Amino acid sequence: MFRTKSFSRVECWLPGALALAVAVGAGFPVKAANTASQDIAPDPSILRVCAAANEHPYSTRDERGFENKIAKAIAEAMGRTPLFVWHNKPAIYLVRDKLNMHVCDVVMGVDTGDERVATSEPYYRAPYVFVERVESDLNITSWESPDLVKADKIGFVPGSPAQVMLTKLDLFNVHFNYMNSLTNFKSRRNQYTRIDPKRLIGEVADGTSDLAVAFAPEVARYVKVNPKLKMVVIPDNNVRVDGEKVPHHFSQSIAVRKEDAALLDAINLAIEKARPQIREILTEEGIPLVETSSRS
Repeated sequence: MFRTKSFSRVECWLPGALALAVAVGAGFPVKAANTASQDIAPDPSILRVCAAANEHPYSTRDERGFENKIAKAIAEAMGRTPLFVWHNKPAIYLVRDKLNMHVCDVVMGVDTGDERVATSEPYYRAPYVFVERVESDLNITSWESPDLVKADKIGFVPGSPAQVMLTKLDLFNVHFNYMNSLTNFKSRRNQYTRIDPKRLIGEVADGTSDLAVAFAPEVARYVKVNPKLKMVVIPDNNVRVDGEKVPHHFSQSIAVRKEDAALLDAINLAIEKARPQIREILTEEGIPLVETSSRS
């Protein structure tokens, strides 16, 4: 899932963020259905949500993912019942395997402006972060921090903004083997291999690595519950060797098929109505938010 904007869960790239789709969540009165089949005809009283079954912390079949909760809030704001269409493959395949096949109608957490789909107004914007131990002697607050070269091991996702910046700093090869160890050296040839965010963060906490670089929504939950760790927001002013910007802050939207203009309008209205609930969910998750400008 490589593209030029962000390393999103439902897509991918060489500078970027991370996406998915979702299920149900917490605390709302709307009751979500747990199953769906391809032969279910669209029903205006139902919001069919393409959902990754094992894409923690975004979406999981037990409906504890934060995108699960946001999808439920959106459905409630639309006056609909959420129906989650589970996919056992990684979320990067949701658009291809589910949305485009008309098995479901929305995908949560895609990058705003994703060219494969029509995207809603952003419902949040989040940064990439450095994850460090609170008691670390290293002082790393940006890609210009001198202490980066002192870090023993740096964990990061291949194809993400971290890879671009580490390459610029001549540090990519230094940490290449450690990056691959995070998936037990599983081959990435012709297959998508995800680094478990719990492992990425856990190895900072236990001292295996000195630093992790990740999209904040993917790791905030695990940092929040571990008093040994802290997140530092990476400034969004980074460039490659050739001067081209490397985005580190990404707006997230809901995707629909390009022909579903009426549904998109209804979702945009629901996002505005549900903004207090959405912010509460994101705050509870521990995700640091950055200013959102429309369609950015």
